[in-house]
Amino acid sequence: MANILVVDDEPLVVETLSNAITSKGHTVVTAANGVQGMEKFSQGKFDLVITDIIMPDKEGIELIMELKRHAPGVKIVAISGGGRTGNVEFLKMATKLGAVASLKKPIRLAEFYKVLTESLGETPSPQSTNRG
Repeated sequence: MANILVVDDEPLVVETLSNAITSKGHTVVTAANGVQGMEKFSQGKFDLVITDIIMPDKEGIELIMELKRHAPGVKIVAISGGGRTGNVEFLKMATKLGAVASLKKPIRLAEFYKVLTESLGETPSPQSTNRG
C-alpha cells in the first residue's frame, strides 16, 4: 500500500483524512504546515502528498513548488477551504504547478476516496463502486 503525507493546519481535517487513508490500508505521516511538511518529506519516501493551500509558516503553493523542485515526479493533491478569498483560483494554480488533483473543503469522503485511488493509480475495488 501507499505511504502518504498529509499537510494541513486544521487538526480535524488531519484526523479525518488520516482515518480515511488508513481505512484503505495506507500509511499516513502528518505535518501541521509547509515547513514541517517539507521536513517530513525529505525524511521519508512518499507515494502521495496531500496539502492544504492556506497554512501558517509556509503555505501550500510554496510547498508544491518546493516539492516539485526536489522531487519532480511526486504526486500531490491540493485541498483548500479558501478562507475569505475563495479557493477556486488557489486550486487552479496548484494544478498548474503540478498537483494531480484538487479538492475543495469541506471534503466529501466519497470524492476523497475517488481522488485518492486515481492519484495512486489504483483500480477501485468492486465494493467501492457506486451501485445506486
